[in-house]
Amino acid sequence: MYLSIGGDMAVRTSSILGIFDLDNTTTSKHTRAFLHQAEELGQVVSATDDLPKAFVLTSEYGLPRVYLTQLNAATLEKRLLANRNP
Repeated sequence: MYLSIGGDMAVRTSSILGIFDLDNTTTSKHTRAFLHQAEELGQVVSATDDLPKAFVLTSEYGLPRVYLTQLNAATLEKRLLANRNP
């Protein structure tokens, strides 16, 4: 199954490691360092032209990806749970 993350993008639900709210998580220096390193390594994919509200961390075939999305984390979580419990 796939989770729509906005911007005509979707990620495989089995590859999702976590969904994180940017406002809450970027207060930590560790999260900021992680996102900065991911961007330097080319692992960040933007699913929005607007200001992102959340990021989805995935790992597919051992390759980590960080998807920035304009949807908030609660909305993504509801979509994910709705896909798992039809």
